[in-house]
Amino acid sequence: MPGRAYVETAPGPRYDGPRYDDPWYDALASGWGESDGPGATAPAPSPVRRGTAGESAGEPSRAAADVYLEVQRSAAFQEVRRRYRRFVVPAVAAFLLWYVAYVVAATTAPALMARPVAGAVNVAMVAGLGQFLTTFLLTWAYARHARLRRDRAALELRWDTQELTRGVRGGAA
Repeated sequence: MPGRAYVETAPGPRYDGPRYDDPWYDALASGWGESDGPGATAPAPSPVRRGTAGESAGEPSRAAADVYLEVQRSAAFQEVRRRYRRFVVPAVAAFLLWYVAYVVAATTAPALMARPVAGAVNVAMVAGLGQFLTTFLLTWAYARHARLRRDRAALELRWDTQELTRGVRGGAA
């Protein structure tokens, strides 16, 4: 059936549902489900056999969960997490401090917040708009940080993990 991935385990009935065991499975991204024109059928994926040579010799292979635990304990994964935390923890703390300061000032110092800045615009309005501006700036800074300092390393981890789990599942490399 086009658009479906099959995993053959042993002689017997074929599983006809979508594969959920691959966390990065995306049918359209891999070319399945796309046609060459009107009336054309999409190519069916080649079946993948489960089991490796080591399993047939009586040596059980590692489970996929073991692969993910190994990756999680790796220095590369820890570095990606460290880079993430070094940005997110201070950014969240600063933003929450700014937000709480705005709320506290609005409730405890109404005279300060009502002070006009320019015409009908007062300090509360400027601070409120500053909240929106800060949100957009923080979103931009997070996306930039992720792109420059984490995405490449995370993508390499993703490919390494896929290769390791593919070896566990006995798929073609």
